[in-house]
Amino acid sequence: MIAGQILLGFSQGYAQRKVLARIMATTPGATTIFSLDLQRLASEGIRVLALDFDGVLAHHGADTPQPEAIAWLRAAAELFGEERLFILSNKPTAVRKAWFAGHFPSLRLIGGVRKKPYPDGLITIATKAQVPLSSVLMVDDRLLTGCLAALNAGARPCWINRPTVSFAARPLAELVFMLLRKVEQQFIALTGGRQV
Repeated sequence: MIAGQILLGFSQGYAQRKVLARIMATTPGATTIFSLDLQRLASEGIRVLALDFDGVLAHHGADTPQPEAIAWLRAAAELFGEERLFILSNKPTAVRKAWFAGHFPSLRLIGGVRKKPYPDGLITIATKAQVPLSSVLMVDDRLLTGCLAALNAGARPCWINRPTVSFAARPLAELVFMLLRKVEQQFIALTGGRQV
């Protein structure tokens, strides 16, 4: 299953290499959720935020968002409405579901769909929020999962190129994902004709 998902990411990433290379080239350095201008996103037609968890709201394997991310989620909920915030993670654990149910009860975690880069989760989000996919922003730290899923679905991708990490808490997992992100970037750069 995971091998098929990785193969799909690279094959579809190759097909979308020009768009992904443009995302890499146009994303400002050190982009985190905290550098996103929520008012500007709303003015550009974004009505729903689909957020990855690991690397975006917290380090890999964390059970809850980091404190700064919680404050950011509150600001996003105030602007967009809590019911228009979704977590689309390839690891929607029971502990995370329980935490969000207690702190953001109208925010929904999407599960039971094929994992990113398949578009299923974003299609489900647009359906639940009753908005066109073009008004959904997928915020993800991975080009060949979340950003590619957005392109596959017709949603809008937002690449977090400075993910939240904690080598103290999860050294092996963070190293694996750091290498995976670099491989993705190199793959896109080399197949898309852009130097990294």
